[in-house]
Amino acid sequence: MDTKTLLEWSERYHVATYLRPPICLVRGEGIRLWDSEGREYLDFTAGIAVVGLGHCHPRVTQAIREAAGTLIHTSNLFHTAPQIHLAKLLCEYSFGDRVFFANSGAEANEAAIKLARKYSRERFSSDRYEIIATRNSFHGRTLATLTATGQEKYQHGFEPLMPGFKHVPYNDLGAVERALDNRTAAVLVEPIQGEGGVIVPADDYLPGLRKLCDEAGALLILDEIQTGMGRTGKLWAYQHSGVEPDVMTLAKALANGVPIGAMIARESVARALTPGSHASTFGGTPFVTTVAIATFTTVLEEHLPENAARMGKYLADRLHRLQSKHSVIREVRGKGLLLGIELSQPAAPVVTGCREAGLLVLTAGDMVLRLAPPLIVDEAACERALTILDSVLGARPA
Repeated sequence: MDTKTLLEWSERYHVATYLRPPICLVRGEGIRLWDSEGREYLDFTAGIAVVGLGHCHPRVTQAIREAAGTLIHTSNLFHTAPQIHLAKLLCEYSFGDRVFFANSGAEANEAAIKLARKYSRERFSSDRYEIIATRNSFHGRTLATLTATGQEKYQHGFEPLMPGFKHVPYNDLGAVERALDNRTAAVLVEPIQGEGGVIVPADDYLPGLRKLCDEAGALLILDEIQTGMGRTGKLWAYQHSGVEPDVMTLAKALANGVPIGAMIARESVARALTPGSHASTFGGTPFVTTVAIATFTTVLEEHLPENAARMGKYLADRLHRLQSKHSVIREVRGKGLLLGIELSQPAAPVVTGCREAGLLVLTAGDMVLRLAPPLIVDEAACERALTILDSVLGARPA
């Protein structure tokens, strides 16, 4: 099928919720992708921080084949061994004691919101249900997670939004302290704001939130959907802060592109969810949990958080050199392999220029380029990406 026909069909048959470039990707290997015209791209999007192991990683591919030929689905009416093993792994390598499996990050955040409400209602009172979230955040597209998201552009047209959410500025402990009251069930934050512009908070922010939540009896929920699985240079971004949450949500990179979400919680909190209080038909199927086990163990065995820290520093150092060369770069920020380049001009034309030169990058808001390559990226790929970015920025008017 020729590309022109495929794109015409896409225009005709899809609900128009995406603005996509005029290419059709057909194959991937490692950190490279190819389109239907045979053009090759260096992938510094990783499917929006999803394919941490790169495309078609041999261990993931083998796990998919084995799982597809063994057992795909039973529902959660029955125990399955892969789901149990994955839950054990996640608890052993995090603060948590219990795991609930869902299909996506939004569903994991929905589970966390429901857990916070039920826990607080049972421990304190029936009117303790509010969630404090932050401005410029992103937590999902369901009605509750859309309400938690602190960006009006995503909420427009879906009003009235759900009650029970407050928004305060990110990286502002004083604002959280003022917002806390006897209705607060939880504080929900991203350790680093991804979609909001790759915003890294001050070192005392998460410890300060932990202290405020402890004093108020509120839960601290960390949305690690984009930052988890080694992306920031540690397995979980909260590990940079020296404190632990009560609840953490995961999704994107957990099964390297096969859809899964997870909510991890402390025992004392998790017990609020009892049989029948929450569920997911497809959450944690034996198929997807088998793939997630292969992904997770590969991340650990190949020391990919350490590679993310090393390559992230390498990229950031060289991006700062580009900043001295290109005045359009206002700031370089991020942690590990989640990097943001704030520009003085809209980022979209730079994304287009990079794609046309063979490099796929993301935006994070209107003025920020986001780099989130697979965690397997090496210096040679980084240099190639930097060369393309340098060329594209040099071709833009100052």
